[in-house]
Amino acid sequence: MSITTVVHLLRHGEVENPNGILYGRLPGYHLSENGRRMAEIVAKAVAHRDIVALYSSPLERAQDTVKPIAEALSLEVRTDARLIESENVFEGLTVGVGDGSLRSPRHWRYLWNPFRPSWGERYIDVVQRMKAVIDEARESARGHEALLVSHQLPIWIIRMATEGRRLWHDPRRRQCMLASLTTLTFDGDRLISVGYSEPAAELVKRPNARGARPRR
Repeated sequence: MSITTVVHLLRHGEVENPNGILYGRLPGYHLSENGRRMAEIVAKAVAHRDIVALYSSPLERAQDTVKPIAEALSLEVRTDARLIESENVFEGLTVGVGDGSLRSPRHWRYLWNPFRPSWGERYIDVVQRMKAVIDEARESARGHEALLVSHQLPIWIIRMATEGRRLWHDPRRRQCMLASLTTLTFDGDRLISVGYSEPAAELVKRPNARGARPRR
């Protein structure tokens, strides 16, 4: 008999970040008030699903996001470092459109290879750690559902890998908005579909006309 297992990858909610810093793995970045509302909406959206395993990145914004979900599902959270944000040498800087940080010659040595990428954790390494924790969660929740709270780049990279797409990409084209769910459905150990939804879409600030996107 085939056994269907579902693994949801949830991106954290909006972060309190008034200075527009690329915070990456830096500590101290919690959800904003709007982000906490996003987390509550997601908690209500998944409260009646057959979720039996709950994992989260150790970073504060992910922990803040998973808290109301854990309460709604009456589940313990398994904090797993494999779900953490990707490493990035530009942490602590502002790197938005027109920002001086990327224009500075001292940073150009990190920009030589967008395919790896040369400014941070290799895409293939992100795939390997995300696949490992997804496989573990799938086994833990076999025949049911699991939910994993992570970050935009790791979620998007593992989605592209599972769909057989190239890993290098334009970050502005990622389909992984704040508080969104990327849903992987397995028949046994075989991935049979990838879904996407935005339970808190009405609270998400969309990119502006110049192509800027919300900070991760």
